[in-house]
Amino acid sequence: MLFAAAPHDSGAEPVTFTGVMEHVAQAFEALGALILVIGVLWSLCMAVVVWRRTRQATKGYAALRRVFGRTLLLGLEVLVAADLIRTVAVSPTLENVLVLGLIVLIRTFLSFSLEIEIEGVPPWRRATLRGPGAAATTPTQNAPGNQPDDAAS
Repeated sequence: MLFAAAPHDSGAEPVTFTGVMEHVAQAFEALGALILVIGVLWSLCMAVVVWRRTRQATKGYAALRRVFGRTLLLGLEVLVAADLIRTVAVSPTLENVLVLGLIVLIRTFLSFSLEIEIEGVPPWRRATLRGPGAAATTPTQNAPGNQPDDAAS
């Protein structure tokens, strides 16, 4: 292979591009798993904070769903990146590319479904419900306490 290092006396296998890319894909998978684990803990912490501040369990549950939903979205994106790296750089066979296509399709559907679940509306309806120019904002950005003071303007 083009990127193969010269073998040395230690008996270890030479470093190849494919081997490096396999480790990169594994690192992305580990990062995706870490994001999910930390996200679960962070979601629980945020839910407890919201519940303690408001004393309303429904608001704590809503915060848990919103924060964990965003964590799932981020984790799915990182795991798709790992699959892409592994398929394109490590073993680009037709079967692997077809499997990757199916995985990306499933994960895209999951991401889309999670986004609707978090936002409460499909992406194409966000602008009509919030008004022009507000499509990029999230509900937490529009929450009380996150707005600039009217007195300052």
